Amino acid sequence: MASPYNFENSIPNPEFLIRSIAEQGYSLETAIADLIDNSLSAGSNRIEILTAHQNNPFSLFIADNGNGMDEHALRENLRFPSQSSENARDKVDLGRFGLGLKTASFSQTRKFTVISRKKGKIKYAARTWDVNYLSKVKEWRIIVNSEAEIENLLEQYQTLRSNYQKEFVNFSPNTIIVWQGLYKFDSHYKNFTEKAESLSHELSKVTAFHLGLAFHRFLEKEDQGLKIRLNNIHVKSFNPFPIDSQGLRAISPIQGRINDEPVRLEGFVLPASAMEKSDLQRTIWTYDTKGLFELAGMYFYRADRLIYYGGWNGIIRKSRQLQLARLKVDVGNNVDHLFHLNVSKSQISIPHQLRDVFKEYILMLKGEAEKEYYNRTLRNISGSKKKDVPDLLERVSTNKGVILQVNKDFQLLEDLKSELSNGQFVKVKTVVRMLVNRINKIRGYSQEDYLKIENDKTLVNEDELEEMIIGLLEQNVPSEFIKNKILGELGHPYTSLSPKIKNILNPK
Repeated sequence: MASPYNFENSIPNPEFLIRSIAEQGYSLETAIADLIDNSLSAGSNRIEILTAHQNNPFSLFIADNGNGMDEHALRENLRFPSQSSENARDKVDLGRFGLGLKTASFSQTRKFTVISRKKGKIKYAARTWDVNYLSKVKEWRIIVNSEAEIENLLEQYQTLRSNYQKEFVNFSPNTIIVWQGLYKFDSHYKNFTEKAESLSHELSKVTAFHLGLAFHRFLEKEDQGLKIRLNNIHVKSFNPFPIDSQGLRAISPIQGRINDEPVRLEGFVLPASAMEKSDLQRTIWTYDTKGLFELAGMYFYRADRLIYYGGWNGIIRKSRQLQLARLKVDVGNNVDHLFHLNVSKSQISIPHQLRDVFKEYILMLKGEAEKEYYNRTLRNISGSKKKDVPDLLERVSTNKGVILQVNKDFQLLEDLKSELSNGQFVKVKTVVRMLVNRINKIRGYSQEDYLKIENDKTLVNEDELEEMIIGLLEQNVPSEFIKNKILGELGHPYTSLSPKIKNILNPK
């Protein structure tokens, strides 16, 4: 059919376009993680990342034992893009745009080859994207590799495998991606030794941590769980929410919905003790290159893959007082576009319709984390309940955090109890309890917090409260003064009292 318009073709220059789309915010570690996404979507549970940096330029091989591709699938997957971002995806599919393999690779190299075969087959096929070649031919041409070229790359890979330690047993790769030259290192470092040392650091420290964090749920699975070999090491999981660790406190989760898909939020407060040796040291809470401050904030998971972490997305500001707060967010594959996830998975935005839900929950988490942060000043206060402990105050852990209570066995209190009349001692005990509760409130504990503490033994129980009220009334303390000035400070506002105690305060 003839077009009603005059037109002319406007085919972009392949070199210029590829250089442009490669600048999507990728770092070395996020680019490698994007390729691992493809491996996991293809059913891989063993992945090798090996570098050849004895020659110039460097090369990097990423191999997996997934389902692999026949030649037709290989050709289609190397197109720009290979699928629509609007397509429905399987729940375990970690891709979205159909650009990850190409953009991630071109963000680090100007030439890469993908070698693949279907699982169970022997013969490999390969294709190569080469920016220098595109610059010469000025057309969108992908190189079809010969059998000799494929064999040469496979020999290089097998040599690397044997040169490094901790090989996987019975590992048979079905897809191998080869980055031939790492231009960011080549252009930045002129000295070969410095370049090799820099790459080694980026892989062994930065990349190992990022992969251990991004894929920690896969690495922690027991049956046929994921294993990643990075040169001489096996990547270890780094779980930002080690729920079995002493002191980690979970906040009651909430679940919202968007487009009929669940979005689950669960906050966690790390113990104040996590701050003791966290700066640039590897602990259960931190890593060599990441401290508590950098690791505080939101953690977005999609299909068990951590896709973004750190910071509060503009809802609240980062601060030292919030370094103990972490928020786990689980979203489904079919709504990630509403969070404006970009190609490199380096940026995310909270949808407008969920922003109020996030803000309310984050403010609650903020309050709990700030309380715990100030608990670091309580480390010199004993948590023991032994009678020979001389401290007036004791630390008590509750579901609302660490609070203070009076040590009833404190010697001076024992002396006063024996020296004063019962009514006089009730006054002393009441004032001390009011002061301690006031200290806890200054540290951030509201009246509602006290009422929500589970199995609390720090508040005045009903029998003790009844005894105190009767003693104060006998000392001619007015009933209205007790109701208005004392009960609230003891954690028992008048409205929360039982009918029995109300009758004592309001005799007929």
